[in-house]
Amino acid sequence: MTQTPIPNIPDLPPQLSELIKNAQVYDSSCSNLARVYYIDSGAGLYLKTAPRGTLERQAQMTRFFASRGLSSQVLDYLQLECDWLLTEAVRGDDCIAERYLSDPARLCDTIAEVMVQLHSLPTDGCPDQNRTEEYLRSVQQGYEQGKFYTRDLAGTGIIAPQQAYRLVMDNRGLFEQNCLIHGDFCLPNIMLDGWRFSGFIDLDHAGVGDRHIDVYWALWSLKFNLRTDIYAERFMQAYGKDRIDPRMLHIITAAEAFG
Repeated sequence: MTQTPIPNIPDLPPQLSELIKNAQVYDSSCSNLARVYYIDSGAGLYLKTAPRGTLERQAQMTRFFASRGLSSQVLDYLQLECDWLLTEAVRGDDCIAERYLSDPARLCDTIAEVMVQLHSLPTDGCPDQNRTEEYLRSVQQGYEQGKFYTRDLAGTGIIAPQQAYRLVMDNRGLFEQNCLIHGDFCLPNIMLDGWRFSGFIDLDHAGVGDRHIDVYWALWSLKFNLRTDIYAERFMQAYGKDRIDPRMLHIITAAEAFG
């Protein structure tokens, strides 16, 4: 995660101004949709700001994951002209740190083990018990808005938005919602501390849903970050191929074209 030193945080609410008193602040943003700042205070803090109302779900899900020992604590959430979400830093580094990418076999095994543990947890108390419904709604909205990204469809036989849309909607009954998922199970969202799992970040897509969404994003992220797909089989073996339905991965590939 890149960190660029900055003199201050723009438009910081007065309620949070004490945070940066005598602390070095860094811009850690990686998206135009939100700004993320690292505050070098104590064990470290992260402050995220985005349009009003867009961080409410992330705050809610982060609190839940933190209660299960899977994420950092939420220290504050403010909904003002913009949203502001303050969390403790998760120990260690994300999985795109060089020390992890340089040992891809071990990385595959490690994140597969993390995923198995996540998907084995009880779902009671999760604020979002129907992530599948929201996931399919986002496909519907993407289709209606004319979104269609073909970058990951090579070799799938899917060439048109209508084809992808019908594939997802005709098989919507195959989606399950029986396990806790991250929803964006990519390497930058998984934190390790010396190869030991220390927590998840960016939990705005988490909830109770279909395990294949996480499997899809893990495979996508391994291919993207390692620049090869030769580790896909190793990951699936480590996770458990008996848990994976290739049909669902195909359907989710179609669904993600509308993301």
